[in-house]
Amino acid sequence: MQKIGFAEALDSIVASDDRFQRDAYVFLRDALDYTTKQQKKARGAAVRHVAGPELLEGVRLYAVKEFGPMALTVFSYWGINRCEDIGHMVFNLIGAGIFGKTEQDSLEDFKSVYTFHDAFVKPYLPQAAKPLALLPPALPAPEIS
Repeated sequence: MQKIGFAEALDSIVASDDRFQRDAYVFLRDALDYTTKQQKKARGAAVRHVAGPELLEGVRLYAVKEFGPMALTVFSYWGINRCEDIGHMVFNLIGAGIFGKTEQDSLEDFKSVYTFHDAFVKPYLPQAAKPLALLPPALPAPEIS
């Protein structure tokens, strides 16, 4: 059997499931690479498999790194509005033979791991203002005669 390339796989995926933009899949592949590199740094060994929640954390970190406060806007444009959407994309790539999976992997792994508001909006909200230190009492005004 001939192995299909990434570009051909994306053509097939977006033709059969138009919920997510093509660029979203490219980002997801790059986020997986980013995640495995981060795990290799932390563990000091090659990573053979990335579980759903681990991938979602990598997606979050990579999106913040790449898009900063615009991450939510970019994701929304691509059709990604929640963690489960990333799970559907992962399983589309699995179905196309691009990503692999274990018997334990399921769409449930991507369900409500974090909210997009908490992941991509909250870090950029202004912090609550700290109360100003009380000023010393004012001196009485001098009397003018």
